[in-house]
Amino acid sequence: MILASASTSRARLLRDAAVAFEVVAARIDEESLKAALLAEAASPRDIADALAEMKARRVSARRPDAVVIGSDQVLDDGTTILSKPATPEEARAQIRALSGRTHQLISAVVLYQGGAPIWRHAGTARMTMRDISDRYLDDYVDRNWGRIRHSVGGYLIEEEGVRLFSRIEGDLFTVQGLPLLELLSYLSLRGIVPA
Repeated sequence: MILASASTSRARLLRDAAVAFEVVAARIDEESLKAALLAEAASPRDIADALAEMKARRVSARRPDAVVIGSDQVLDDGTTILSKPATPEEARAQIRALSGRTHQLISAVVLYQGGAPIWRHAGTARMTMRDISDRYLDDYVDRNWGRIRHSVGGYLIEEEGVRLFSRIEGDLFTVQGLPLLELLSYLSLRGIVPA
């Protein structure tokens, strides 16, 4: 089994669940694909699914005998879809925009084998961020920039980012970027991992 993602969070979730896999990061231009899908008025769920599928397809073309896991996450704040912040200033702007509001995290996973999709799922979590003071926001980004720069919305819920929230509705694995329970159920049902 191959994880077609360089995400340390997704790899950690699979390792912690005792799933044997190797990482082969798919090199795709996520921003261009996302922009094209937005231009076509694709839904946030469809964008997450398309990004996950592109990763799985790319790696499956090179490794057709393997089961390839492609996964991606989209943050929908109701008006736009956020990407990973490129700078600390952008992280501050994202968190400031989300402060005191509810947004959705959509995590999609697509499995490929033999160059074709064999299963897909998208999970959604609703995240309500508390009102964040400018002082705390500045300190938070300064302390955590090295880790949050790889995360849409500028937070990692499994770390200090949990302090930004007043309510989370949905599966914690979906929040972390991989709908793990549904994935494990499918892999067990198919006999790909022991049940």
